[in-house]
Amino acid sequence: MKSLPVVDFEDCLLKKVDLRHQLISQSVEEVQKVIHYLTTEISHQDVRFQAIPYSDTYNGNIKVLTPSHFLVTVPVRGLAGYREAKEQRWRYYTLQGTKFPSPLRSPEGLQQWLEVEQFMRSLWQWHEADVNIEGDIVPAKVLQVFQKLVENTIRTSHLSGKVSMLERPSSVVWIAVETSTCQVELELVPTVEIPTSWSAKARWPRCLKRWPSLETVECIKSFGFNLLARSDYHWQLSFSRAEQALLELLDEDGGCRRKCFQIMRQMKEEVWCPGRRPVLTSHHLQTVLFWTCEKYPYSKDWQVFSKSFLRLVQKLHKCVSQHFLKHYFVRNSNLLGYANTTELDALAQKLAAFLKNPHLSLP
Repeated sequence: MKSLPVVDFEDCLLKKVDLRHQLISQSVEEVQKVIHYLTTEISHQDVRFQAIPYSDTYNGNIKVLTPSHFLVTVPVRGLAGYREAKEQRWRYYTLQGTKFPSPLRSPEGLQQWLEVEQFMRSLWQWHEADVNIEGDIVPAKVLQVFQKLVENTIRTSHLSGKVSMLERPSSVVWIAVETSTCQVELELVPTVEIPTSWSAKARWPRCLKRWPSLETVECIKSFGFNLLARSDYHWQLSFSRAEQALLELLDEDGGCRRKCFQIMRQMKEEVWCPGRRPVLTSHHLQTVLFWTCEKYPYSKDWQVFSKSFLRLVQKLHKCVSQHFLKHYFVRNSNLLGYANTTELDALAQKLAAFLKNPHLSLP
């Protein structure tokens, strides 16, 4: 494997990364205004959904997965004092209220059930049949309620010319927003925020690991986790606040981890995996970065950009080739488990060619 020319890095960093940041900042600003209005109107119609405030700085409810695909977590209201379920039970219900002869599939990896009794305080609306079956808050039912609210708000507001509903095979709510730079597709996900505890499924940190430091670990775990309504019966664990905090603390020792991540993301979006719906998002790259930081924990490992960057790409190539990328906090979850294998194999070939002859020239 050849070394990486440094001059390409300087040009890429100054021109492409900065330009991307400016364009996405503009898109996020415009999307924020739409989301703030939309969720404010929805919160007036149903007290269970919170309005997302407009922010001049970082908005933790908007995650940029690609320049044209944002994940928007819409917090729910009226569920407080979360605690882990003490006992397991079989579920036999359907979404229509009938009975299955055999129990529903148990949650795996990043999934879990959610019972209203797991909260010490809950609004009476969470006990209603429009979202609750046999004591479970069912994500598909929450999504049905939420989608109707979104549709009605768009149809009866000034947003109808700028915002439209999107049809997707999944049960998740998708809308398209026309911004001054491009059309952005938003995945709107009702979210139970649990900032007071750490999920029992996230057995982190692993023993005898030198990165991150124990002080950083305590800080990261204090951000808790979220539960996202993205499937029919099971809620999906998310650690977006913890992951963002970990990203912000990356280079306290003066290393080049963030630069490596930014350049890898730029190469992914423009060369290795372009398009509106790529097989990899920034979350995959972020996870690769965390695993590489853990394997190479010392400051001296991140002082030379060319070596650090190629090490990161090698890790990415390995994960893509094997169709296997462990979630950083929940190790028994494969983030590539449902990815298109043909697209992964094509990407692996591009990464192999890059590693054989590294260069950072972009279109």
